[in-house]
Amino acid sequence: MRDRIYITADDSERLRRLIAGRRGANSVDHEYLDMLEQELDRAEVVEAGAIPRDVVTMSSEVRLEDLDSGSIQRYTLVFPNQFRCDNSISVLAPIGTAMLGYRVGDVIEWRVPKGIRRLKVLEIIYQPEAAGVSGD
Repeated sequence: MRDRIYITADDSERLRRLIAGRRGANSVDHEYLDMLEQELDRAEVVEAGAIPRDVVTMSSEVRLEDLDSGSIQRYTLVFPNQFRCDNSISVLAPIGTAMLGYRVGDVIEWRVPKGIRRLKVLEIIYQPEAAGVSGD
């Protein structure tokens, strides 16, 4: 796991509001909120125009390889209210939280309910900041 991850200022602000709102609503997902908050606390926050094109940001579509099974999956990292049944994954899901801020080539090691997952970021298929889109 890399010590430093990158996040846009807009994503950081929206995610911190999400955490505060969920905590205020007596949500049962405190463990996931804590994990996301820890990731935000260690992130280097940059303006959208300065985020490297190979970084997973909110609304990014990425290809990840499971290093244990060899399977390759496509995911779009979304806010919980944007979740769809297709390849979207909520930032509050363990893998969603893990993806945020990592770069192409990074290996993510993250604890999930069934143990440790090791995922490699193979490709950023779409990143809103690289496409000139903000506020997704």
